[in-house]
Amino acid sequence: MARNTERKAIDKVFILLGTAMTAVLLVVGGLAWYGYHFATNQVKTELSAQKIFFPPKGSPAITSLPASDQQEMNKYAGQQLTDGQQAKVYANNFISVHLQEVAGGKTYAEVSTAALKDPTNTKLQGQKATLFQGETLRGLLLGSGYAYWTFGMIAKYVAIVSFVGAGIMAVLVWLGLLHLARIR
Repeated sequence: MARNTERKAIDKVFILLGTAMTAVLLVVGGLAWYGYHFATNQVKTELSAQKIFFPPKGSPAITSLPASDQQEMNKYAGQQLTDGQQAKVYANNFISVHLQEVAGGKTYAEVSTAALKDPTNTKLQGQKATLFQGETLRGLLLGSGYAYWTFGMIAKYVAIVSFVGAGIMAVLVWLGLLHLARIR
């Protein structure tokens, strides 16, 4: 009889802990799901507002790129840029390629330094302006688009794992309740 009393107490503790864990996992899952929707909707809204479109497949804008960049760009050819993965491709496989052509592969910082030393050189000033604009757009697409989108996708997977964990814990709690009911 004493053994059954101890077993009931142990079962009750595990049922209580399982119930608490189920609740925690549901809260974590809900918050992560909210984070996923917030991040991905924010990125989609902001990118859509910019009305950036990938060049059409077979256009000179794509065919002039190196083969690996063409391959990536063709995945989204003709589409509007609306998500983080697209932002990454546009930034790395389109803008970056063109920025390499502006000043022989030099960065904005390198060209800006040279332009400061020679302020009357209009070619350097033009390259400086182009690189500044291009690198800024590329950085915004990678930071505000791709990175934020990636955090949203991570939150999605955390939510799914949390909900699955909550489901498993709920089943274990239910089994614990069945076991408790059988103990006399």
